[in-house]
Amino acid sequence: MTNKRTVTIARGDGIGPEIMDATLKILEHAGAAIEPEFIDIGEQVYLSGNTSGIPDDAWESLRRNKVFLKGPITTPQGGGYKSLNVTIRKTLGLFANVRPNISYAQFIKTKHPNMDLVIIRENEEDLYAGIEHQQTPEVVQCLKLITRPGSEKIIRYAFEYAKKNNRKKVTCFTKDNIMKLTDGLFHKVFKEVAKEYPDIETEHWIIDIGMAKIADTPQDFDVIVMPNLYGDIASDVAAQITGSVGLAGSANIGDQFALFEAIHGSAPDIAGKGIANPSGLLHGAIMMLVHIGQPDVAARIHNAWFKTLEDGVHTGDIAKGGASVGTNEFAEAVIARLGHLPTTVTPVEYKNTEASEEGSFTLSPAVKDRPKPDIVRQLDGVDVFLFNNEQTPEEIGQALEKVAGPEFSLAVITNRGVKVYPNGFPETFTTDHWRCRFQIANEQNRIDHNDIISLLSRIEKTGLDFIKTENLYRFNDELGYSLGQGQ
Repeated sequence: MTNKRTVTIARGDGIGPEIMDATLKILEHAGAAIEPEFIDIGEQVYLSGNTSGIPDDAWESLRRNKVFLKGPITTPQGGGYKSLNVTIRKTLGLFANVRPNISYAQFIKTKHPNMDLVIIRENEEDLYAGIEHQQTPEVVQCLKLITRPGSEKIIRYAFEYAKKNNRKKVTCFTKDNIMKLTDGLFHKVFKEVAKEYPDIETEHWIIDIGMAKIADTPQDFDVIVMPNLYGDIASDVAAQITGSVGLAGSANIGDQFALFEAIHGSAPDIAGKGIANPSGLLHGAIMMLVHIGQPDVAARIHNAWFKTLEDGVHTGDIAKGGASVGTNEFAEAVIARLGHLPTTVTPVEYKNTEASEEGSFTLSPAVKDRPKPDIVRQLDGVDVFLFNNEQTPEEIGQALEKVAGPEFSLAVITNRGVKVYPNGFPETFTTDHWRCRFQIANEQNRIDHNDIISLLSRIEKTGLDFIKTENLYRFNDELGYSLGQGQ
């Protein structure tokens, strides 16, 4: 008898308890060797005063078991409540979000019957770092953080996923024609890692045309890897055009922990009616079984699910007005077909590819333990951001010119990224937020932090209000900052 693997289970909110009970019932009858350990998280925890939505005992369960099957969660509106999904992903280091997107044209109407792609989304960085500031009455900012280790982990995961699942191509989506440093780093690392996998075809698309191609010709893609925000949007678009968001499951994978769930929300409008489709969560559970080393059980459930749809047993979201069954009836139909194979689609087979004997993730290299590269960093200048809603660009520029030297020269002033000084256009719309670039006046000299502090002191004496600075560095003589317009 296989030892049972203890798995942390959260029933969730809305339709969560209904679809979780149906899913666990199917797993039990299929012979899944798991022992559920239930935790309470989500809406009621939020409303009890816990702004994270997860209590300490739940964290203890997750850290102990390392595998989590989660129902959908409702985050209350307002009140400063944090996204529980983001909190769990980042706290447990779940850097890879894996979303298979497959069309089931035999059963569900879709314009893309040959679609079978997997989106692998970076899960911890990018704009989802959630670092935002209001800097002036009219301007707020959100920092987009892309790191080399974070990019390397997710990109290497994508190639390993493709290799171990017999996928032939890995595509990268970025917007590095505009964000040349952040998205540029992601693309650069993609090209570096791709050289290690010569047997896998690679390509890169700018995100806007790439998204259009997903919507138009998704069959052209196999595995797609991308930064966090793009991946969030693309994976929902891809799921929708398969025919139904309600069928898709997802995995969130880290070095030590893994979370599995449906991609849809808690659907409170139909909660308690017994009509929700459990298929999305069931697919998440199937991915979980593969991850913990029970691929035969995963295939047994997946094929029974195929046979259920093939026999015309559909929940209301799939039936689209035709004859339908409820949540429990659908689960019973899947159970009744365990051991049966579909005839209109190729039966599923799974291999034990993603888990070690203990079920922990083993694909990612120890990026954090690699030797630090030998980098020479050189300070070139500083961007000083001002709040000013009274003076013209010319007045600001002339005041700054007087205090720039001797270490610096004022190179350019921009407003919302558009050059306004020197020689700006009076037609340019401006707000109260100004970026003023000071560069080293003499390349033969060097500057340090004390020079920047002295510059800020001189600016303060003019009465101008600086709100933020960004140092301008070269790394091994390569620019580590974007050039301002007109430079």
